[in-house]
Amino acid sequence: MEERAVGVIAIIIRDRSETANLVNETLAPFADMIIGRMGLPYHERNLNLITLMVDATTDRIGALTGKIGMIEGVTVKSTLAKL
Repeated sequence: MEERAVGVIAIIIRDRSETANLVNETLAPFADMIIGRMGLPYHERNLNLITLMVDATTDRIGALTGKIGMIEGVTVKSTLAKL
């Protein structure tokens, strides 16, 4: 059985226009593992801040953060508690 984890993924999008759409398209296939999401625009700095609460295998969480991290203009970090 694969190891599962609950955690938080923080995403900072530096260019809100097209990059935000790419992030949302990347998140869609992983929707079943997202148990909560909060997104805030930070207009003064042209940023979007997104926090995801997730529950999935560590491999699947790593796959998501890896894909998000490959998008230009995006920073992603995660912290996990293994169950």
